[in-house]
Amino acid sequence: MTWKQQKYEKMGKSKSIGSSSRKLMHASSSDVQLNICGLPFSLNRELLAARSSKLAALLKENPEDDLSHLLGDIPADSETFEIVARFCHGFDINLSPENVIKVLCLAHYLGMSEIHSTNNLTKKACFYFQNNVLPSWNKSIKALRSAENILQQAADLALIDACAESIIAKVMHDPSLLGEPMRNVTTTDDDSENDENAYKPNVRRRLFVLDWKSEDLTLLSIPLYEPIIRAMVHRKVPLEYVASSLFHYLNKWVFSDTKGGEDDPSTYEKNSQRVIIEAVERLLPHERGLIPISLLSQMLQSAIILDADTECKTGLEIRIGKQLDQATVKDLLIPAQGYAKEERYDTESVKRILKNFYSNYASTDKSGLVVVAELVDNFLAEVSSDIDLKLNTFLSLAELSQAATGGTNRNSDGMYRAIDIYLDKHRYLTDWEREEVCRVLDCSKMSPEASEHAAHNEKLPVRVMVQILFSVQLKLKDTVSKKIQGGPDNRLLKLEEDEEDVNGTSSNEEEMMKTEMEKMGSKVVELEKECDTMRREIQRGGSQHKNQKGKTSIWKEMKRKLGCMTSLHEPNCHVKKKKVHPPK
Repeated sequence: MTWKQQKYEKMGKSKSIGSSSRKLMHASSSDVQLNICGLPFSLNRELLAARSSKLAALLKENPEDDLSHLLGDIPADSETFEIVARFCHGFDINLSPENVIKVLCLAHYLGMSEIHSTNNLTKKACFYFQNNVLPSWNKSIKALRSAENILQQAADLALIDACAESIIAKVMHDPSLLGEPMRNVTTTDDDSENDENAYKPNVRRRLFVLDWKSEDLTLLSIPLYEPIIRAMVHRKVPLEYVASSLFHYLNKWVFSDTKGGEDDPSTYEKNSQRVIIEAVERLLPHERGLIPISLLSQMLQSAIILDADTECKTGLEIRIGKQLDQATVKDLLIPAQGYAKEERYDTESVKRILKNFYSNYASTDKSGLVVVAELVDNFLAEVSSDIDLKLNTFLSLAELSQAATGGTNRNSDGMYRAIDIYLDKHRYLTDWEREEVCRVLDCSKMSPEASEHAAHNEKLPVRVMVQILFSVQLKLKDTVSKKIQGGPDNRLLKLEEDEEDVNGTSSNEEEMMKTEMEKMGSKVVELEKECDTMRREIQRGGSQHKNQKGKTSIWKEMKRKLGCMTSLHEPNCHVKKKKVHPPK
């Protein structure tokens, strides 16, 4: 007979034994009648008493009574109880990683120990557990999964600790069992391919090993998973591998719409998404850069949606704030939740993240501050199209960014773009409110392209447009002054080639520069007079509607005098970011 034939015959025999044992159980009227999870059992009194000290005591105290009401709290399912019943009746039993913990718990409850009788079930199951389950990574995880419904009983017998210790020891030897560290890839909105492939930890698969298809800890419910991971952190398992396992767990139970059909349904009951988010946040390393900021942002959005506790959301905001200079605008677009929401995005959360970043920024290099300021500019430009975005919200975010980058040479084009979009989408603002919006704009740091656009932007208050034009003239004056000062050096370089020509040309250029400077000076004086006149008119008020045509003509005349009239006729277009090449 071949091995396969023996195997199939044994399987068939086991099945027949299961049915025949139930027939034998019904053979005597003196047998013990039990109902386990809706399935009736009839057990021989003498055989039970020979193996179980608990049943022997009950039978001795109640020799003629029905014991079913006394054994109604047996902590077992029908499959596990049948294994015990078969053992008591002398039949072969099949232990496995999926049933050995249940069998041990039931054997302990029934008192099936060596004290009562030799070669009892507890000894047999313990031997299997110690020699077949604990040495194996896969079997240890399968055994833990099987204990979901009897967690307290298994913990009391130290079976959970034994499996956990086995798993931790293997991870200490080979951390990659938790999954390869995540790749911290910075993605863009149009880089969908990178976005799909980023942050994917891969569990190492061991070829040429019998159990090469590794189980992973994400199969466990959070009451089992959390203490194991916490113990690993305490035992100094490298945090990048711990982070990989945490991401894998979140991806399975929170971020993924579908879960494995083979998972124990009881695991779903324990793994509510809110409980998982809160538990994983407690386990997250605090070190900067271990968790990609896109994942932290995704966790924060899920925590808000699932109404996680305040500690969870605060912890995620702090972690995001620590590495905000690695974020993209997409990471900050957190949808507002609740029926009473007044804005499309959760700007209050973004404010707290910004404050966390600035309060924890300790570097002397201000480049990180500039990066975050530009991020805020782009964020404001994105959310400014929300008609419900409040003026105070816009200003508070802009002021946070502006205050942190004071003294740097940060370009103001991003802020101008955000202001332009906000004014365009909020046409109902009063003149005072439009002045307030523009208060956060530093006109002196705008590029020539942005200044050119602003000079024709009818949405801007007149005062702001005058400030921008005045700033342009000061920049021009400064440029001309620098060019004149640099003239003698250039002439000295050319003097070796042709002294007479250079001297003649240089003197002509110098005369032209002086003339240009005199013109610029007169234009600035004239501009100051015009600004002073307009300021008095605005303060008096009343003439704005009555003399609109005259005011427009004065404004055009002033721009003509300043030399700012161009062919740009599209006042509503937005300034696009582009590289400005300095004049040669």
